Amino acid sequence: MPSLPQERVIQGPSTLDLNTELPYQSTMKRKVRKKKKKGTITANVAGTKFEIVRLVIDEMGFMKTPDEDETSNLIWCDSAVQQEKIAELQNYQRINHFPGMGEICRKDFLARNMTKMIKSRPLDYTFVPRTWIFPAEYTQFQNYMKELKKKRKQKTFIVKPANGAMGHGISLIRNGDKLPSQDHLIVQEYIEKPFLMEGYKFDLRIYILVTSCDPLKIFLYHDGLVRMGTEKYIPPNESNLTQLYMHLTNYSVNKHNERFERDETENKGSKRSIKWFTEFLQANQHDVAKFWSDISELVVKTLIVAEPHVLHAYRMCRPGQPPGSESVCFEVLGFDILLDRKLKPWLLEINRAPSFGTDQKIDYDVKRGVLLNALKLLNIRTSDKRRNLAKQKAEAQRRLYGQNSIKRLLPGSSDWEQQRHQLERRKEELKERLAQLRKQILKEEHENRHMGNYRRIYPPEDKTLLEKYENLLAVAFQTFLSGRAASFQRELNNPLKRMKEEDILDLLEQCEIDDEKLMGKTAKPRGPKDQITHYAVFFKKPE
Repeated sequence: MPSLPQERVIQGPSTLDLNTELPYQSTMKRKVRKKKKKGTITANVAGTKFEIVRLVIDEMGFMKTPDEDETSNLIWCDSAVQQEKIAELQNYQRINHFPGMGEICRKDFLARNMTKMIKSRPLDYTFVPRTWIFPAEYTQFQNYMKELKKKRKQKTFIVKPANGAMGHGISLIRNGDKLPSQDHLIVQEYIEKPFLMEGYKFDLRIYILVTSCDPLKIFLYHDGLVRMGTEKYIPPNESNLTQLYMHLTNYSVNKHNERFERDETENKGSKRSIKWFTEFLQANQHDVAKFWSDISELVVKTLIVAEPHVLHAYRMCRPGQPPGSESVCFEVLGFDILLDRKLKPWLLEINRAPSFGTDQKIDYDVKRGVLLNALKLLNIRTSDKRRNLAKQKAEAQRRLYGQNSIKRLLPGSSDWEQQRHQLERRKEELKERLAQLRKQILKEEHENRHMGNYRRIYPPEDKTLLEKYENLLAVAFQTFLSGRAASFQRELNNPLKRMKEEDILDLLEQCEIDDEKLMGKTAKPRGPKDQITHYAVFFKKPE
């Protein structure tokens, strides 16, 4: 029978002994902390209790800094960080959490935000079980129960604490009369016909990497964990509602069952790999490509719901940062997904601090890959800090001496002066956007070479799918922006955000022609080659 050991919380100080603390022992040797050298990428891992994070940091060749060092290139924390900490970061630094991600990682916030999108786009958000948030929707739930009684139907519901975790406080009910009306709970319809393996219910832990919210970039790791119950599954009835080993797949619940099994291979025990699971699907004539496509769509649509909240919170933390700048935040999320008997994925919850405990070899193998591939994708460089300091110095000099700045338009300026001023502002905006676009292209080229076992799922290569997602994003922002700042709305609707390099070059050339006309010069149309050469002086591609 399969069994599911999950990530065990490792107690104690930040420096852990892998041989004594972890059931699975790695053969990788810990590096002794050396004196910091010039040009070394540094990492502060004081905020994590997981040894695998430190091992991967060593494998990447990063230098671990003292706990109090706040200047490291990389800062890793197990729990969410305060927005003030993100606001204080320098542009060369990276931290492994976004502000605002709690909008989909708390059960009650996820339910609230999903409900809003379901009202706007019901056909696109069919992967969330029907949900009620107590106490606000207690009356609606009781009315629903009355309707079921009238139709002589009976359903099972799963009750969870609104901000609970690790399976604590979860129960199954078929009668809602005894539910407390004032407690903060989430009540969901229970999926009674799950896809089973060897007679056991299971869920999937899918690992997702978000590297930027402006623009949104999402990567899916093509492996993960299959976590199984420890009692053979029987559809819920009055006699088995309390048998949580049968109905719940949480490791924190099932590890207490004497039937819980550990195995060092990926195809046996209560915890298996998604790599093995996809091979199992293929061997049983299931469509593996559709499986990954459905999972990807669920993930992207869920993060689309979060994007307005995350972007707004990020902008609040980094108010002076131009749109499209390098993100100081990234996040590894754990999506918990259940498959029904037709292999349709259902979203259970999202963990913004997925455990990186390594109780078994399968934990170690999967989680090491998740972390190592993520850090390679981020492309943290030794030169980032130097360039950031040089850029800050140059910007300070420009502000001091007023260099390269557009002169302020004085009251009573002539029409000619107003037109020239508008053209100058337009050119500066186009130049800025072109520089951002070229940096993004270089970044994507690096990502394409260093994705490892990740796959970029947003933005997708399929233009039809991209258009579909962009429409959903527009709906999400429309819902979020109701009553929000008009300036934020205008920026999000800026057509430059969707233009390609050649389109911006065309607009820049037209600005030059219009400017020459205003100055009384004869405008000489430039061909594509002349045009690119003309602007090469403005835009050197980033190294």
